[in-house]
Amino acid sequence: MKRCLSGLLGAVLWAGVAHAAIPIEHWTLPNGAKVYLVHSPGLPLLDIQIDFDAGGRRDPPGRVGLASATALMVGKGLKAKGAAPAMDENAIGDSWADVGALFSASAGSDRMSFTLRSLTRKDVLDASIQLAARHLADPSFPADVWAREQQRWIASLRESLTKPATVADRAWTPAVFGSHPYGQQNTPESLSALTVADMQVFHAQHIQACRAKISVVGALDRAQVEARLTQLLAGLPANDGCPALPVVPEVAALAQARDIRIPFASAQAHVTMGQPGFKRDDPDFFALTVGNYVLGGGGFVSRLTEQVREKRGLSYSVYSYFSPGLHAGPFAIGLQTRPDQAQQAIDVARQVLKDFVDKGPTEGELQAAKDNLNGGFALRLDSNRKLLDNLANIAWHQLPLDYLDTWTQKVQALTVSDITAAFARKVQPERLVTVVVGGAP
Repeated sequence: MKRCLSGLLGAVLWAGVAHAAIPIEHWTLPNGAKVYLVHSPGLPLLDIQIDFDAGGRRDPPGRVGLASATALMVGKGLKAKGAAPAMDENAIGDSWADVGALFSASAGSDRMSFTLRSLTRKDVLDASIQLAARHLADPSFPADVWAREQQRWIASLRESLTKPATVADRAWTPAVFGSHPYGQQNTPESLSALTVADMQVFHAQHIQACRAKISVVGALDRAQVEARLTQLLAGLPANDGCPALPVVPEVAALAQARDIRIPFASAQAHVTMGQPGFKRDDPDFFALTVGNYVLGGGGFVSRLTEQVREKRGLSYSVYSYFSPGLHAGPFAIGLQTRPDQAQQAIDVARQVLKDFVDKGPTEGELQAAKDNLNGGFALRLDSNRKLLDNLANIAWHQLPLDYLDTWTQKVQALTVSDITAAFARKVQPERLVTVVVGGAP
């Protein structure tokens, strides 16, 4: 069974998916959970992702890292319930191996996600759903395991602080986001403060059926999926009004530029510059995505690479990206260079950005970006796993159900003026936070 599942992990969903409509069914379960389904009968697989508003933006003051710790510990122990005995992490690992299914939990800035992949054969799926349901509803958060994981996490963090890239990120992120939760950084002190009681409270407050957004791709129809999801969420609090969580404020725009230089004994200076970008539901999403491909997201064909690397040899690689979320995520430009030429590289990158914001791409650059992005669109959907990622994106950000069907048309419709106007609205080259780690004091 395990060999069979492994052989299907990278299997293709269906041929020519980018040229066919992808029907998405959407409904709400009686317990309040919102479901998004793509019926994919070609493979005997079921992929499920359950997302909760329980990411790092929900970490309480003084408890930075709590969401990630909670997600980590969900798989470390299960309470006894009914005829099901308590399980430690070894028993849990053995059980998943015996079933031949995959389960994971993780937390990002915005959400906590639980994923399940199983064959649809009844005995396998029965066992997978039953075990996953226990992870969701009955984690035991064993104190001895947390004490071990806590020390391991703290040691890993301290070790990472010896690396210039980590030092740069931990200086740049709070400078950009200020007091917003996106700017929070865990520390050995904040991790030391986390307790099992904190995780139990956080789990109870956030992991509720009425707060779930569930994305499903697989060989079950709507009725079968609804029955399985009902089993999967049976142990969680249901729709009892689902009181609203506290409002998280929006990211504040930067008032002025900042320049932060941190001496570090490294052969390369690590440079990060940028500012808050935009929210994922922003109508400028497509214009900014395509424009960034030209600016610095297109690798060797980007303007930043041409000017910083090819013409001047200042850096092996240079890139830019937007990372939008429920709030305005970062816009960043990054590069590494010799400490003695860091300022020259920064000046060139800033000028490239200013020129792009002022004038946008050329017609040729825009067409090349469209050709590349639309030509590679099928690769975004060529497996159940990739389709699940896209479906979860639609569910989480409440995007239109025809989002994938219209993606290439929206890219193709963009003009130079669309991109220039979008960058002018969202990017202020005169207000960048620039962090340089490397070089002598």
